[in-house]
Amino acid sequence: MEHFGAIDGVVEDAVLHGDAPGVVAAVARGDVLHVATAGVMSVGGPPMERDTLFRITSMTKPMTAATVMTLVDAGALDLDSPVDEFLPELTNRRVLRSPDSALDDTVPAHRPITARDLLTFTWGFGMQGAMFMSSGPWPIFTATVERDLATFGPPQPASTPDQDTWMARLGELPLLAQPGERWLYQSGAQVLGVLASRAAGAPFDEVMRDRVLVPLGMQSTAFYATDTTRLATAYQKGDDQLVVIDPADGQWSRPPAFADGGAGLVSSVDDVVAFGRMLQSGGNGILRPETVEEMTCNQLTEEQRTAVWPGFSFLDDKGWGFGMSVSDDGSYGWDGGFGTTWCNVPSLGLTVVVLTQRANDEAGPPVVCADVLSAATLEGRGH
Repeated sequence: MEHFGAIDGVVEDAVLHGDAPGVVAAVARGDVLHVATAGVMSVGGPPMERDTLFRITSMTKPMTAATVMTLVDAGALDLDSPVDEFLPELTNRRVLRSPDSALDDTVPAHRPITARDLLTFTWGFGMQGAMFMSSGPWPIFTATVERDLATFGPPQPASTPDQDTWMARLGELPLLAQPGERWLYQSGAQVLGVLASRAAGAPFDEVMRDRVLVPLGMQSTAFYATDTTRLATAYQKGDDQLVVIDPADGQWSRPPAFADGGAGLVSSVDDVVAFGRMLQSGGNGILRPETVEEMTCNQLTEEQRTAVWPGFSFLDDKGWGFGMSVSDDGSYGWDGGFGTTWCNVPSLGLTVVVLTQRANDEAGPPVVCADVLSAATLEGRGH
């Protein structure tokens, strides 16, 4: 009987070779679940545990998308209708003439924004690599920083304003591209959280909890850690040592004003596995099977996917479903910029989760993320 024990050595080697201070990884297929832990929760601190909490940052996006799709399934939202009813801040959009234009150098948007645009990240606002490679900051980049939107960089739960203030400030700004024109990263998921909140008539954290987290038994997933003794310290690589970017009693230790649907959650390995298994099983009563199929297949045209300003795309060569990337082999999932990853491989029935507390660097996520997926895939194929 398969048990995926090969990942034990992979996570131990990752810690031994300094890839991250600690790792928790899991591989699930059918009723089989194997979890491996190694290292420590913080440098010089207690050992990593199976129930350790991690800031999963952008792995929040697929969970936000699933929450929105429960509202679509219930008839509370329509994918292809304008979102103006719930998000009046986004009516009558103006679009920058070029992405680095002055904020008043705009043209009218060709059409309104829909929920589908937000889910596919084609609504006209978000990150692309060019904005980080220009000789000076684009005016739109500066404007988001001045408004504390935390939309063109890492999450900032301690300083991001409440959702209505956040939406009002976002509504002051033009789009970077016409709705439907191209894929732009991150911001769509933040707006989806506000959309879900207003469509359901409740705070977004409650909507996600009631519609997705509680039904799946994801008791450790939330927008802050209620028990900070379980929260790993977050690090990034410095010149010759790791640098703390968020301690256990830092930004995720108290309820945020804004439940950030793009990057706000903390979670545990068992919770992320539960989410992956829900999609793997066709919705598990949370979503309709046809909804899961739509979420997990590529929704982008070739033109949308390849429309990249000089620089780089966060999507690389992948497609995008609703809140997650989709590969040519049918696998789907997404990474978190603080050093985490989740991937479902439907052809093998696998759900793979890797959680570390060392943030991605210029080379990408910690190597252990890809190494665990490779080991699990090999074992899943019977090699």
